[in-house]
Amino acid sequence: MELHGLPVRVLVRMNAKDYQDLSSYDYDLPEDRIAQEPLAIRSSSKLLVSLDGEVRVQKVSELPDLLQSGDLVVINDSKVFSARLRLRRASGGYAEVLLLEEVEDGLFTALVRPSRKLVTGEPLFQGLTEVLRLARSPKDCIEGQLPLVKLSDKSVVDRFGEVPLPPYIKNKIADSQRYQTIYAHNYGSAAAPTAGLHLDEEVFRGFRRRSIEVATVELMVGVDTFKPISASRIGEHKMHSERYKVSTETWEKIQCAKRVVAIGTTVVRTLESVAATSRLEGRTDLYITPGYEFKVVDVLMTNFHTPKSSLLVLVASFYGPRWRELYQNALDSGFRFLSFGDAMLIERNNSIEW
Repeated sequence: MELHGLPVRVLVRMNAKDYQDLSSYDYDLPEDRIAQEPLAIRSSSKLLVSLDGEVRVQKVSELPDLLQSGDLVVINDSKVFSARLRLRRASGGYAEVLLLEEVEDGLFTALVRPSRKLVTGEPLFQGLTEVLRLARSPKDCIEGQLPLVKLSDKSVVDRFGEVPLPPYIKNKIADSQRYQTIYAHNYGSAAAPTAGLHLDEEVFRGFRRRSIEVATVELMVGVDTFKPISASRIGEHKMHSERYKVSTETWEKIQCAKRVVAIGTTVVRTLESVAATSRLEGRTDLYITPGYEFKVVDVLMTNFHTPKSSLLVLVASFYGPRWRELYQNALDSGFRFLSFGDAMLIERNNSIEW
């Protein structure tokens, strides 16, 4: 099936109010279109392709043939750890902790529930085993701070933790490795770089067959990346920072590439952060909104994102206001949405005047 009539490189002018209002990044996502489990074959996912002024439906398995000689594919090899802990208070009440980032040995920033009841110093248990204590409760957080938890022993993560699936996925999946990319290497992410979930050995064989090189970066994904924006104007939203690292070898390859193809928004934020700061390693709170001048990434493969999210704002910034037509085409064509859903491959629009 092919869809036509959506030219990419069209000069579009938008009023500042249009792209600052959060309502501009809303759309109707029926619940039954949210994928609840991954497909049996990763690369069998649909791929909505918008390259060279033409829009068509293909499969992720065809990705290598959609790229060009001299393209560099860049992937995020961070690995999701078993960050969700379902625990009990000493009183017997339920508590849940989502570990985010280790700031010292055994000390993590975290999201905790019930946030109004838990207090600093309180222990939480799994059976009779004390798993952690609240080092800083939500009540004791000042603006911009996150709660802190201190693990009794770091082994409790492997013993009691679960891979933290997004809240819109209602059931556990049979194989937790399906919420990992096949190239996941470095533990530390609280959420998967989901565009990479589509890539399998067949796709990588295709890259080798086409002599398309692949490079890796690392961005430790925090849940704030996927959090809906609550402010009415997108410029008022603040993102927590995340650790990133790009090797000298990868950055040199980027300088020589004909085009840089980012697999996922985390790769976009990583590479654009390096370009903005000239630092190959550090922390980034880069929040890409319309008007941002992209310096590195030319092509983006990404999933379909939740309404009113910073990820959708990034896609709109990269592709332009016609993102809405792509999303509607995806809905009309039976695409599956969000983490376990299908994907799109889009070209950067250099002709938008914000």
